[in-house]
Amino acid sequence: MDKKLEQLKKQYMDIPIPNELDFVVKKALNQRKRRKRLLKCLAGTGAAAIVFVIGINSSPTIANAFSKVPVVANIVKVFTFREFKIEDKNYHADLKVPAVANLENKSLENGLNQKYLEENKKLYADFKAQMDSLEKNGGGHLGIDSGYQVKTNNEKILSISRYVVNTVGSSSTTLKFDTIDKQKQILITLPSLFKDDSYIAVISNYIKEQMIRQMKADPGKVYWVSYPGGPEVIPGMEFKSIAKNQNFYINKDGKLVISFNKYDVAPGYMGTVEFTIPTDVISNILVSNEYIK
Repeated sequence: MDKKLEQLKKQYMDIPIPNELDFVVKKALNQRKRRKRLLKCLAGTGAAAIVFVIGINSSPTIANAFSKVPVVANIVKVFTFREFKIEDKNYHADLKVPAVANLENKSLENGLNQKYLEENKKLYADFKAQMDSLEKNGGGHLGIDSGYQVKTNNEKILSISRYVVNTVGSSSTTLKFDTIDKQKQILITLPSLFKDDSYIAVISNYIKEQMIRQMKADPGKVYWVSYPGGPEVIPGMEFKSIAKNQNFYINKDGKLVISFNKYDVAPGYMGTVEFTIPTDVISNILVSNEYIK
C-alpha cells in the first residue's frame, strides 16, 4: 500500500465518532426488544447466536463525517448496510445486505437499497421457516450465505454482483447483477445496449462455440451443448439460448460479460460460469460504444 493510500486510511480511521452513535446503538437495542417473540422462537430451535448488525452509514451524521475524507467524498460507494446471522452446529445463516451511497439519483439509490434489503429479509424469513420445519421433524442441517461483489466501479460504470449460496446436502449458487451508468444515473439493462433483439442469437451462438472449444480442449469441462463426437446431453437440458434479460455485467475493461448460475448450462461441479464477449462479435448490433469498448 503506497504512502498516499496509507495517509487516506489514517484520515478515515481518525474521524471522530459523532455522539449520534449512542442514539443509533440505543435505537438498535430497542428494535431488538421488539424482536423478543422471534428470539424466543429461535431459542426453541437451539440456535446458538442471532446477530443483527446495522451499518453505521444508516446514520446521516456518521455518513456525513465519513464523506469528509479526501478523495472518498462524493464517490459512489457500496457497503454492507446490515447483516443477519444465525450460528448453530446444525444451522448457519450469514446474509450481508449491500447498499449504494452517493448516487445523485436518490430514487434509483433508494430503489436499489430497498430491493437489496427486501431480498435478504425474504431469504432470512424463508431460512427460518425451513429451520423450524426441520426441527419439528427431527432436525437436520441447513445453511445459507448471501453477499455481494463490486465487479466494476470506475468513472462511468458501477456493476454489482449479488450471490446466494444455499446448502442442503449439496449446494446451489445464484447470482444477480445491477449495472449503473454513474454519469447519467440510470440502470443499464441488457436489451438497452443493443439496436434490436438480434443480440440474443449472436451472443448465444458465440457462447455455444466457446463451450464446444473448451470441452474439446479440456475433457474435464462439460457444458450442456451437443456437437458431433461430443458427450450426450440429457434431453431438455441442452443450452439453446440466453434469456432476453440474461445475467450480465460490464467489466473494468469495458467488455460485456454474460453469467450463468450453477446448473444453468453445466453440471454442478462447474459452478457458476461466465463468458466475456469480444466487442467485435457484437459491435454491429450495439446502440453505441458508450459502455462496451
